[in-house]
Order: sequence, then structure tokens, then C-alpha cells
Amino acid sequence: MNIIAFIGAGVIGAVLSVVLKQYRPEFSVYISLATGMIMLGALVVLISPVIESALQLSEFSENGFKYSELLLKCLAICYITQLASESCRDAGEGSIAAKIDLAGKCAILLLSMPLFNELVDIIKGLMA
Repeated sequence: MNIIAFIGAGVIGAVLSVVLKQYRPEFSVYISLATGMIMLGALVVLISPVIESALQLSEFSENGFKYSELLLKCLAICYITQLASESCRDAGEGSIAAKIDLAGKCAILLLSMPLFNELVDIIKGLMA
């Protein structure tokens, strides 16, 4: 999928949502959510070769694969969290969107705790 088709799908989804909002506002949110999920799915398919190449390059280092996997998981959490929170904001639910943002930040913090523990161990080793 090239960028023109990707943008076209987004514009078509936005126009459908705006037109439908005039007649059936409750269905407008569903159009926005469906468009966002379709675009995210297309983006994942589009970017998967880049992710595979990055993982192959990280296999050359001792701990690179572990860190690359952690980085990719955190990146996925960021994108999914942003998509969900923006969808909630579009639906007029700013407080729920804020909670989703907070949950995403907590998930990244929990996911990166082993890395922080390794960093503290390295610092302790240097100080000894």
C-alpha cells in the first residue's frame, strides 16, 4: 500500500464519518473506529519487513535481541494506546482517553522494569 492509498482511505473514512454524523451520530463513531483499525492493520502489514530486518540486525549483538524486542513492544504499546485514546477523544470521552494514556504509560513502565534492574546492577558493579 502506498501513501496515497493510505491517505485516501483516511480521507474517505473521515468524510463518511462527517456525513453520517448529520443523520446517525451514533454510527459515526463506528465508522471512525473501523477506519482507524483498517489503517492500523494496513500499516502493520506495511512495516513488518522493517521490523523483521531490525530483529535480524539485533541478533548479531549479545543482548541486542532482548533490547530490540523490548523496544518493539514499547513502540507497539505506544501506537495502540494512541489509537485508542484518540478514538475516545473523537467520541467525546476525554476522561476515558486520559485513563487509556495513563494505562499505556504504566504498561511501558512495567515492561521496562527488567531493563532498569539491569541498569542498576551495572551501576552497582561499576561502583564496587
